[in-house]
Amino acid sequence: MKWKMMGMQAFLCASLLHCVCADHVDADTSGTWDFIYTHLMLLWINRFCIYSCAAVGIALWICSHFISRKSKEPKYSSQNGSPVLQTEKLEKENHCSPKEIFVSGVKIFYGSQTGTAKGFAHLLAEDITGLGLPTDIINLMEYDPDDHLAEETTSKNICVFLVATYTDGQPPKSAEWFCKWLEEASNDFRYGKTFLKGMQYAVFGLGNSVYSNHYNTVGKNIDKWLWMLSASRIVTRAEGDCNVVKSKHGSIEADFSAWKFKFLERLQALMEGETKACTGKRKKGTCKSMKTSSTEALAEEENRADNSENEQTEEELYETTSESEPEEAGEGGSSGLIDVEDLGKAMRNMKKSKNVGSDPGSPGKPVQSEEPREMITPALQKALTKQGYRLIGSHSGVKLCRWTKSMLRGRGGCYKHTFYGIESHRCVETTPSLACANKCVFCWRHHTNPVGTEWKWKMDQPEMILEEAIENHQNMIKQFRGVPGVKADRFEEGMAVKHCALSLVGEPIMYPEISRFIRLLHEREISSFLVTNAQFPEEIRCLEPVTQLYVSVDASTKDSLKKIDRPLFKDFWQRFLDSLKALAEKEQRTVYRLTLVKAWNVDELRAYADLVTIGKPDFIEVKGVTYCGESSASNLTMANVPWHEEVVHFVQELADLLPDYEMACEHEHSNCILIAHKKEEWWGSRIALVLPGGFGH
Repeated sequence: MKWKMMGMQAFLCASLLHCVCADHVDADTSGTWDFIYTHLMLLWINRFCIYSCAAVGIALWICSHFISRKSKEPKYSSQNGSPVLQTEKLEKENHCSPKEIFVSGVKIFYGSQTGTAKGFAHLLAEDITGLGLPTDIINLMEYDPDDHLAEETTSKNICVFLVATYTDGQPPKSAEWFCKWLEEASNDFRYGKTFLKGMQYAVFGLGNSVYSNHYNTVGKNIDKWLWMLSASRIVTRAEGDCNVVKSKHGSIEADFSAWKFKFLERLQALMEGETKACTGKRKKGTCKSMKTSSTEALAEEENRADNSENEQTEEELYETTSESEPEEAGEGGSSGLIDVEDLGKAMRNMKKSKNVGSDPGSPGKPVQSEEPREMITPALQKALTKQGYRLIGSHSGVKLCRWTKSMLRGRGGCYKHTFYGIESHRCVETTPSLACANKCVFCWRHHTNPVGTEWKWKMDQPEMILEEAIENHQNMIKQFRGVPGVKADRFEEGMAVKHCALSLVGEPIMYPEISRFIRLLHEREISSFLVTNAQFPEEIRCLEPVTQLYVSVDASTKDSLKKIDRPLFKDFWQRFLDSLKALAEKEQRTVYRLTLVKAWNVDELRAYADLVTIGKPDFIEVKGVTYCGESSASNLTMANVPWHEEVVHFVQELADLLPDYEMACEHEHSNCILIAHKKEEWWGSRIALVLPGGFGH
């Protein structure tokens, strides 16, 4: 301000000086300058008033500018000790702020062999969609983990893995690459141990506890590898068991439903912002309690030190989950601490609890009050009913073959009619056991039946099974009454059962009352044909004589038998050989049944001939495998079905290696040929009459 006033004074002085000096220059302009001079002098005299007005104006401008700037600054208020914008506070009060998203969606990955895991994936997706979350169902075969898996660490997605365990503990074909990549990544230092930190996941494995050495191996491994890469498990890993006897909830479907309920419950909590972590030690796939008592911790450490070689099987007895925490807290007391003097007693109690369930004779083992479970589960019932079965009781079934329909119309019968004179429309095709000890690649039941190495299910009486088998057969025959082409005499014959083929799906010799069942057949003068898969030598020795006893010889070497039959028994080859020896001891009609699978077992003629010398069967049926359509449980195609000419050529070469046998007859429609033993220079294949003893004459 000082400099401005001095400048104005200088300007006025210069103006006056100019006016005075200009008087002698131009006299004509004197009037104009007098006018200017008068006004300038007026301004000079009133200069203090002018200065005051200017100062007041500048002050007002400064004040107005300061006030307007102050009003534009954001206003803060204190909340929980931290500044909060008042505008944000107002927005929250008015519910205008966007809601924070804790879970953006769920990705369900599945690896399936028979389609069960895929079906579970779709069921889970439906329930998740009902919660309002977007869901993706992804086949692991179509997923590249190298490109996409790391994205899940920041996506806020929950990744669910539903993976089955296949032969020898291997993943199904669709999950092979994913498992291989994940295993390598978990052991590769270049990825680092925090490669998947931030990823949230859950695992449900599908398996069969009958295969004890490889039960749910794939699910366990995926859970372990993800854990090793620092991914966060949101819920305890669960294991679905196809073995209804040992399934925790009675079937694999029930196991999945129980796990699904827990998963959805946990998912809803995460959606609401719950941040409680699900952590686990030793890669076991469980959500460990954060309040583990010192007793449990000490016992666990001792168990790990003393039984490191059995860690895989024993540690899971001590795994505690978040679901079991309240129970354990209630039983163990409020503090969870014990005196040093009591440690010895506590450790003894922990060892006792470890032995419960592992030692069948342990006095501390809880008594099983449950009755044996039924073999037929709702899922199995649905599958077999769809295939045309009439189910009987809890473990049996009967079915009408297509050759029955053919003979009712006066046409030809099946190969048993050609070989042995069995009339198809008077033959009941049934089984007292839907369970089997093998999972053969050419099984035409698509592996819908249960498997096992011994009988563990609820058992029905043979009288009831036989009565209902005959009744169901007759009811199915009645459906052809009045059908065009059905002959009246054949229809009446079909109502009188004369033969019973104990084959179908499953292993009939596993049924504990099989001998009694056979006696009931023979008492009714019904011939019996029993087929076994050569895995139960002792049962063959103890078996009641049947009209004709079959043994399936699906391969001639140990490796090919394992590849084709996929047996459950570890000593399957010795059992196979012992079964053939037991067959040779039976003083009755015996048959080898060979199923030829092209590119699998058609090049082992010498080995087949050696097996024939062991069992010394009366007949050898050689049949080309039947292609039953595409099945996820088998990789057989039409290319594996031999032509009839190829079967004939195989039989001729085999007969040349067996001097006591020769080709007897063939049934081209079934792609089947019979080789018969030349006893007393005749074959004796026809069965004309069945006496009460059960033998055909």
